Amino acid sequence: MVGDGMGLAAVSAAMYTQASTLNLEKFPVIGFHKTFSADNLKTDSAAGATAFACGIKTYNNAIGIYPDSTVCTTILEQAEAKGLSTGIVVTSSLVHATPAAFYGHQPLRALKEALAEDFLQSGIDFAIGGGKSFFDFRDMDERNLIEELRAKNYVVTSFLDDDLGEFTINSNRPFIHFTANADPLPINQGRNYLPYASRLATNYLKKHNSDNGFFLMIEGSQIDWAAHSNLGNVLVAEVLDFDEAIGEVLEFAIKDKETLVIVTADHETGGLAINQKSKLKKLKLEFTTKYHTCTMVPVYAYGPGAELFRGIYDNTAINRKMCSLLDLKPQSATVK
Repeated sequence: MVGDGMGLAAVSAAMYTQASTLNLEKFPVIGFHKTFSADNLKTDSAAGATAFACGIKTYNNAIGIYPDSTVCTTILEQAEAKGLSTGIVVTSSLVHATPAAFYGHQPLRALKEALAEDFLQSGIDFAIGGGKSFFDFRDMDERNLIEELRAKNYVVTSFLDDDLGEFTINSNRPFIHFTANADPLPINQGRNYLPYASRLATNYLKKHNSDNGFFLMIEGSQIDWAAHSNLGNVLVAEVLDFDEAIGEVLEFAIKDKETLVIVTADHETGGLAINQKSKLKKLKLEFTTKYHTCTMVPVYAYGPGAELFRGIYDNTAINRKMCSLLDLKPQSATVK
């Protein structure tokens, strides 16, 4: 689970606005990772997510490739090849940098229609997020990738209202639901699907492949966007929404007893500070930038293998720790 741009101050701000404890406070294991990319101390989401997905450092804006543009195999692709079910749930488009890094291979994160083609070939079993127009209203060609997904036996649905309500899945076929033509709404404009979508995802993937297990990536995407805009109240609301999703996954893992839950961020955004004169539920939040910072970010872990995530380590180590637990071969980390 990735809270995009969610640094320690963002977690603290959400904590101090709540009467009850955050679900994040329930995690018994906490570590920190170093976020820098191959070409910059300040990473972006593409390079940061590629570090999680492939266990390599690459340049900012790169998706699922080495700095020399060689393709790296992602942990989601390795999980697929090993027979695990796979899923992605995000509050961005499905072709945004973080989700794309787990299935895509492109030199630039902006190549969203090309990333939609990568998605088509990925074999992902379950996905919820925005970005429908990159699949069926394309500028680069006249292909309708949604119809091509259906030809591959996918159930593809869309409400485009950012609200799943009491939506249920009555099929064991691979499933994709689009929540928006482009990017979903921010939390303060009515989007509320992430916690319920996270519950749907864990239950579906467990049922879909009960023998082999599953790999699922969930992103609270718009924490980052609120921080870029220096909107403290929206940032806190996005973190709290993400924390509700964490609660759904944690509840599943506690009952399942076989699921490892890892929560972290790709980087910190905004240089958020909780300044003096702040009080509980009445915080004085200020930002030092409208972009990313270079600070370490926390890692929270619960479940089998959680103890591996204590300490301070590189962001690529998260991939390697996951690979060791899933008995997958890690990628070569060589950077020229």
